[in-house]
Amino acid sequence: MRRAGLAALLAAAALAAPSAAAALFDDEEARRRIEQLRRQIDATNAALEERLVKIEDRRPLIELATQIEALRGEIAKLRGQLEVLANRIDTADKRQKDLYADIDARLRKLEQAKEQAAAADKPPADGSPPAAEVKAYEAALNQFKLGNYPLAISAFQGFLVTYPTSKLAPSAQYWIGNSHFAQRDYKQAIAAQQQVLSAWPDDAKAPDALLNIASSQEALGDRRTAQKTLEALLARYPASAAAASAKQRLAQGSKR
Repeated sequence: MRRAGLAALLAAAALAAPSAAAALFDDEEARRRIEQLRRQIDATNAALEERLVKIEDRRPLIELATQIEALRGEIAKLRGQLEVLANRIDTADKRQKDLYADIDARLRKLEQAKEQAAAADKPPADGSPPAAEVKAYEAALNQFKLGNYPLAISAFQGFLVTYPTSKLAPSAQYWIGNSHFAQRDYKQAIAAQQQVLSAWPDDAKAPDALLNIASSQEALGDRRTAQKTLEALLARYPASAAAASAKQRLAQGSKR
């Protein structure tokens, strides 16, 4: 019986051993698979983080590209504005050069006449200004030629105070306006030239004063008023040299 019981016990143990081994095998396999899954998850997370980092690294580049495109648009607009301003400046410079060329030609004629009048210390028989007036006038005019426009204004104003009835008074007032114009003080230039028109409307400088007023108005951007001033110049002083310049400017303005 002892042998039979031992045999039965051994038989039962033999039957139970495969089940325990199978259970042990299943647990190890599960652990292995879990570990494998963990490794896969870790690898996936690492790859995802790497992709996120790359995306984050690209964002500044994308934002920079957007900013560059916006700046290119602004630069294109600024270039267009610059071209418009450059054209305006070129036109204004050309007109100013033409004006000064015209002024220079008239100055030469005026100087020749004044040199003849300065030959004597007393008024000539033809009623030309005395030499003292001519010298004072020329001293002021020389300041204008040298580009000392504030000094020219002061000198011409002093001349008008000293010689208010001089035949050179209209010209002195005219050059005061031109001195303001040369300093780009166009409002003062207009006011000074209007004094020429109000005090000496029949003087030879009156049409020149109107022409300078038109130039000042155009420099201020008031082309319509400048055109009306040029038309008034043609109507009031059609035979003057200034009228010829006004006619040319009006023809140029109609082509725009």
